[in-house]
Amino acid sequence: MTVTVDGPDFIALQVRDVEAAATFCEQHLGMRRAPASPPGAVVFTTEPIPFAVREPLPGVHLDDVERPGLGVALWFRTADAQALHDRLAAAGVPILSPPKDSPFGLTFTFTGPEGYAITAHGG
Repeated sequence: MTVTVDGPDFIALQVRDVEAAATFCEQHLGMRRAPASPPGAVVFTTEPIPFAVREPLPGVHLDDVERPGLGVALWFRTADAQALHDRLAAAGVPILSPPKDSPFGLTFTFTGPEGYAITAHGG
């Protein structure tokens, strides 16, 4: 029997300041905290895949990298990408690429907690 995986079922960003990153996700992205999170992390009630911000794992030194997550594409679905873009831009969140049409709806990329590049798409 060949063992396979079904795909991602949990995503977490490792950050220096968990509370500041969680606040960013709440205030700017409208995420809601899950009723319980493990120590050193904040889990959100995102669907279909749970998302969290957490303390770095042993051996991860975020100060040693220019930009965390370089090489990883992290996309969040939203009902209205243009409205999210406008809200983030008005709040001074850096926009890395402006809204444009794509096969996945309107997309744009912004700087998330601690410099992670995040692409939003939809509606």
